[in-house]
Amino acid sequence: MSTDYNLPPVLNIQQEATMTMEQTGAMLSISDVERDTGVPKETLRVWERRYDFPQPGRDRHGERQYPAHQVQRLRLVKRLLDLGYRPGKVMHLEMEALAELVAKAGTAPQAPNPDDPELRHCLDLIKTHKIGELRQRMAQALLQMGLKRFVTELVAPLTTLVGDTWAAGELAVFEEHLFAEMLQSLMRNAIFSANQQIGLTGGAPRILLTTVPQERHGMGLLMAEALFALEGAHCVSLGVQTPLNDIVDAARVQQADIVALSFSSVMSPRAAVDNVTELQARLGDATEVWAGGSCAALARRQLGPQRVLDLYDIHGAVARWRAKRAEAAV
Repeated sequence: MSTDYNLPPVLNIQQEATMTMEQTGAMLSISDVERDTGVPKETLRVWERRYDFPQPGRDRHGERQYPAHQVQRLRLVKRLLDLGYRPGKVMHLEMEALAELVAKAGTAPQAPNPDDPELRHCLDLIKTHKIGELRQRMAQALLQMGLKRFVTELVAPLTTLVGDTWAAGELAVFEEHLFAEMLQSLMRNAIFSANQQIGLTGGAPRILLTTVPQERHGMGLLMAEALFALEGAHCVSLGVQTPLNDIVDAARVQQADIVALSFSSVMSPRAAVDNVTELQARLGDATEVWAGGSCAALARRQLGPQRVLDLYDIHGAVARWRAKRAEAAV
């Protein structure tokens, strides 16, 4: 979702905390932009020649350097391409027009309400760097709501809102990182507690969770793992960016019944389809491949509704798996 950048050494800590990438005039390399937006380097070069955008500068070695405002515009372009728009239709549009198209098209099955008072308050705590207060507030919400509602009604929409705010350039990279680290710690503790309380149930599926090499965002995995844990599943997480060969090897060693993959909006639906299809072919019929995330949702038609899940589908998917396994055992 983000990339590192350097701040001028003369800034003190308080100044650092209020500076965004735009304000510091940070420039990103083409590798940074590829990682940040999900647009391959080769495509960036083609767009530069064909559409006169982006328009990078050059460093003293002649390497491309991209200003923050162009990277923000590229993020919106990438989202629209994933939604089916053609480059020639959107590449010439300015930020406001691109953002309006994205808002109309929608990038998630259930977009968060930015005016929701709880989401707004949590976002304000992130922007004012009150991460300890945010953690305490979310921990209290977890106790009050229970893990399932906490994930689906607070964590999921807040994570989407944070990502949208960051993509719009209204949240600094380090602020998004602070939020992500806090939430990962909180979610890990909640998952451990759920496993201790529920334990493995009879006929529990063994689920391997990871992302493919092009996908470096892991929050979706944690949310899915939490809900799988509530279903009594035995979960093994490999983290993010696992090569397909290693996924296959790990699935066999762990005797996984299911490999669950997460695809965020930086991936293209075509890439999601290709990775899921190839992985399923290599694993064979003994192991199912399930996919989730905003990108996978766009590929639901090609992959099938029982293979592409959102967080609300997990209970039903595990129930179907158990029923299928019981039927096969008769």
